[in-house]
Amino acid sequence: MQASTLRTNPSLYNPFVQSERTPKEFDPKRPLASAADIVRALFLSPRRFFLNLSAEGPLREPALFVLLVSAAGAAIGVAVALVLEVVFGGGLELRELGFALLKAAVSVLAAPLIVGVMAGPYLLSLRTFIGPDGGFGEVYRMLAYAYGAMILFWTPVVGAFAFTYTTLVLMAVAFRYVYRASFTTALVTALVGYVPAALLFIFLTVRVTGLTLG
Repeated sequence: MQASTLRTNPSLYNPFVQSERTPKEFDPKRPLASAADIVRALFLSPRRFFLNLSAEGPLREPALFVLLVSAAGAAIGVAVALVLEVVFGGGLELRELGFALLKAAVSVLAAPLIVGVMAGPYLLSLRTFIGPDGGFGEVYRMLAYAYGAMILFWTPVVGAFAFTYTTLVLMAVAFRYVYRASFTTALVTALVGYVPAALLFIFLTVRVTGLTLG
């Protein structure tokens, strides 16, 4: 497959597209503004974002980005759930609030590790359909930044959309433009990794929160 030669020829490997308006990395020195820029780009111009993203790089910034996005998403989800409970449920007990906050906190702390486990199926798919030299760090970085769309995951109704958009649509875009694969190859690569990654996400999320809450 043509895409399998990309990793052996650095000149073909995602040439950097400079753009002053598109964020390229999460900046811990300006976390809120930087994360907001990335999330906005993921929804409004994902193609441009992944064209600017270098797959090869440190893992610290993507992991911190996942933590911040998870915290923001959990806060939004808890707030929405509280409002709905008060309006339609007739009130909220302190114990229920404590459980909701504890579940949210555990989910946030576990998020970077869960992303790492989910990267496994995508890595196998990458090596199968695009090229044998793809590394775990590359896939982790792409998935971690795509995870920005998961800021809506804990919000009722739109959670399923956010997950599918993150793990299928954005990962297909990432494979397409980071590795310069064809549309079909990128879609197949993302789709093959999507199913086991989704199962792992559900299993790990249930297990982590279940163990914490007893």
